[in-house]
Parts: sequence; C-alpha cells; structure tokens
Amino acid sequence: MPSAQKRKVLEKTRKRQRRGGVYLLLAVVLIVIIAVGVYAYVSSLPPNTFYATLTTSQGVFKVELYRGLTPITVDNFVSLAKSGFYNNLVWHRIDSSFVIQIGDPNTRGGGGNNNTWGSGHSPQTIAFENVTTLHNDVGYLAMARIGNDYNSASSQFFINLVDNRSPLDGKYAVFGKVISGMDVVNSFKNIPVYPVPPQGVCCQPKTPVFLTNVTISNNP
Repeated sequence: MPSAQKRKVLEKTRKRQRRGGVYLLLAVVLIVIIAVGVYAYVSSLPPNTFYATLTTSQGVFKVELYRGLTPITVDNFVSLAKSGFYNNLVWHRIDSSFVIQIGDPNTRGGGGNNNTWGSGHSPQTIAFENVTTLHNDVGYLAMARIGNDYNSASSQFFINLVDNRSPLDGKYAVFGKVISGMDVVNSFKNIPVYPVPPQGVCCQPKTPVFLTNVTISNNP
C-alpha cells in the first residue's frame, strides 16, 4: 500500500478512535449525571420505616413505624411527636389484659379533671389504613378512634399487651411494633389502676405514668 494511502487510513483510524473516546466520555458523564439525579431523588424520599424512642416514667422502649405500609398514620404520628404533642402526657388507660393507651392532651402533666381523660385528641383526624399483613398482636401499636367512625383516629394510640387479633384486626389501624424494651411495656401491667372508671374509660392509673417525650429517627 502506498505511503500516502497508509497515512489516510491511519488518520481515519485515529479520528474514529478520537470520536470513540469522546462518545465514551460523554456516555460516562451522562451515566454519572443520571446516577447523581437518581440518588438525589431517592434520598429526598421519606424512608419506608421510621423509628421512635419513647421515654416514659417506667423506662425507655423503641418502636419501628411502618411508613411504607401506613404512610398516613405514620406521618401523622411523626408530625405530632416532632411537635412535642406527646410530651408529658399520661398513659390514661392501663389494662393489663388488653392494652395501654395514650394521646389525650387533657392528661398533660397529670393535671385537669381525670373524668375527661380519654376524651381528648389532636385537632386533625386521619383516614383509616387497614393493612391485612399487620395485626393487633403483642407489642404492636395501633390507632384508637372515636366511637364507630373508622376515620376518626387522631392522636391517641395503644400498644397491645396481649394477642388482640380476633377482636381488633380490621377495626384499628396497626402502624408499628415495639422492637426493644418490651420489658418496660410489660411493667405497665403491675401499675395499680382504678377498678371503676370515673367516666367510661377503663383502668386509669392511681399514680400518673408519663410519656416524657418521643424522638424520631431514620435508624434503629
């Protein structure tokens, strides 16, 4: 092959290689841009699971909150917790063979008229989220509600002390579970309560038991 022709072939080869290098570089840059965008988008999404640490006058326990399954319920709980709504409320219902319940602002600081305990709630109500894979079993959290209105849950919630799947499943939205400190939760069973409720709410503690505060985290 004549030298001039060889030079042309070599030059064409070099041009193709340069173009290939440019295309490869552009492809890498595009992949990086897409990856960064996807990461930023995913990072901006709320986590599927939140974790809450509940500090009480009985001790501390932790729960996981299933936002991926019950986003409305968990977002409501997290918002109330972060606002300090639950701070210094009394566990106004302690039924050793059923549940412990809290979330009534009338109980704050243990003051007020305990005849009203159990009747108060936050201003907003939320839609009922019934997830058939979540159950009112021991250690699970669920929202209380007003009467027979399934969409009346607001701030009051309870923790199941026994297996309540039969009477409660499909009626009360389960949204979390105790993952550590269940011994603290079980210690509530030994708290003396009034046998006859002053006004329709069972099992008020003779000495107030407080939920001091709730902290929310993305990690256990």
